[in-house]
Amino acid sequence: MTPSPIRLLIADDEHLIRGALEALLGLEPDIEVVASADNGETAVELAQQLQPDICLLDLEMPRADGLEAAARILATVNTRVIIVTRHARPGVLRRALAAKVSGFVPKSTPAQELAHVIRDVVAGRRYIDPDIAAAALTAERSPLTERELAALRVSRSTTSVAQIADQLHLAPGTVRNYLSSAMIKLNAVSRHDAAEKAWQQGWI
Repeated sequence: MTPSPIRLLIADDEHLIRGALEALLGLEPDIEVVASADNGETAVELAQQLQPDICLLDLEMPRADGLEAAARILATVNTRVIIVTRHARPGVLRRALAAKVSGFVPKSTPAQELAHVIRDVVAGRRYIDPDIAAAALTAERSPLTERELAALRVSRSTTSVAQIADQLHLAPGTVRNYLSSAMIKLNAVSRHDAAEKAWQQGWI
């Protein structure tokens, strides 16, 4: 009896990459691409609807990045997640492991090798690209609290303290304190500078 194919969901906002992954992985006899999405929010909705075996998520996506989408998917769906990324910022791997991601690979990974990773992950193993793992081991750990990180994360897409406070359901004065503390810890000249430094390290 032929085993059922691995049901795969692909999410990537770059049309050419998403199309190439669909085409190349779809050629594998034991992999079936059941859906694709160009943003994190749609990926979550499709995963909840289709219950795929594997979700292959791009790290940088609009409407929920790969890690946010992974956390939401894994909280509601019995599946496994592999993150693919063009730029493996140091702290991102730690965040991915904390989110219970099963695989972490660069976008430069050949499709045939990626298919092997998918099979390993379905079998219950975890795969982390060796170069990404080595970089993460030597990376500086974040000195920021979760609240400080949250404030910086929101500040990357908003222009005012009031908007940040509204999104985090906090008082504006509290948000200013978190941002000020983060700026001091990161030796940043502004909250935007602090947010950029935190993003470059992969902390947000």
